[in-house]
Amino acid sequence: MRSELVTTLKRRATEILSELTEDKEPILITQHGLPSAYLVDVESFELMQERLTLLEGIARGEQAVLSGRSVSNAEAKRRMSRWLE
Repeated sequence: MRSELVTTLKRRATEILSELTEDKEPILITQHGLPSAYLVDVESFELMQERLTLLEGIARGEQAVLSGRSVSNAEAKRRMSRWLE
């Protein structure tokens, strides 16, 4: 992963953004020698958000199973039948 100083980002923002859009490689922005932020292209960010949403749903489902808040497939069909008629 590439890293850039925040001052470099300030001076070359247009060029760096163009490279980011083309390469799709996140850029670590450092300030005073310390990591400050990641710069990612829009498409990659949106894909990460979609994946995170999916993973959060899976985690909620796993928690429901572990805490006994789940039902069998047959029971789910029975409960849903009123909406499916």
